[in-house]
Amino acid sequence: MTLADTQTATPSATSAGASARRGINWGAVGDHAILIAGALLMVVPVVIAFLTSTWDPITIHRGGLQYVPGPHFAETYRTVLFTGTGFTGEVNGMTMTMNSLILGLGFAVGKIVISMMAAYAIVYFRFPFATLAFWAVFTTLLLPLEVRILPSYEIVQSMGLTNTYTGLIVPLIASATGTFFFRQFFKSVPDELLEAARIDGAGPFKFFIDILVPLSRTMIAAIFIIMFVYGWNQYLWPTLITTDEHYFTLVRGIKQILQVWIGANIPEYGEAMALSILAMLPPVVIVIVFQSWFIKGLTESDK
Repeated sequence: MTLADTQTATPSATSAGASARRGINWGAVGDHAILIAGALLMVVPVVIAFLTSTWDPITIHRGGLQYVPGPHFAETYRTVLFTGTGFTGEVNGMTMTMNSLILGLGFAVGKIVISMMAAYAIVYFRFPFATLAFWAVFTTLLLPLEVRILPSYEIVQSMGLTNTYTGLIVPLIASATGTFFFRQFFKSVPDELLEAARIDGAGPFKFFIDILVPLSRTMIAAIFIIMFVYGWNQYLWPTLITTDEHYFTLVRGIKQILQVWIGANIPEYGEAMALSILAMLPPVVIVIVFQSWFIKGLTESDK
């Protein structure tokens, strides 16, 4: 190698070394570290609950949470899903899963229908005090379920709707959150669509069904996910409304299983953990399947 070759190679090597040193983006490393830590913070308790569910109650009672798989996986989950439990011995995990599914779907569909109709009336019907009506609806966000639960219960009980799916779903399907999102969405729809529909002879109902509903698919998907998870995870309202075990949901069933004692006052910890894992699965599946629609529905503004 000549002197000229050495002089040519040296700057190149120096540049490559500097480029390598500059290649580490510490900001990105820190961002990923925070994301990984947050993911572990959420996932690790679920994994521990799953591993604990595969052990027998005595082992869990003696040793606490378990961090390795146990030998009772199939037995525990088969018992939770298909074996009757509770005071009557007639309700199993499948029954409670079906009740939770009915509650979640009823909440989601009911809230979407009511919210879309309310938002449609507020945006497209020029009645007096429309803005005041919207803010009256919106202020109900300041009143959580715990505040209005006693009058709601009194109404449901007086109508004889306790221990019914109607009593579980209907009193809570009004949604200020859904109304707000759909109102903002409808206000972003160009007025030219309304004028074109009028020219074509479309009435208010046809405009709503044929134009607004198809345009709102991503928003409907986003609200559906939020409301389904909200309904699926309800505990206080089903506990108050239902005393018949045949209407118990999965979330309430976890508490029910912990009230069943075996041996020397040892609850069925493994079955409770297994039921907790089963209660997490449908919302997780819904979010994973519709996550792209969920993001589009909450961020999309161009029509």
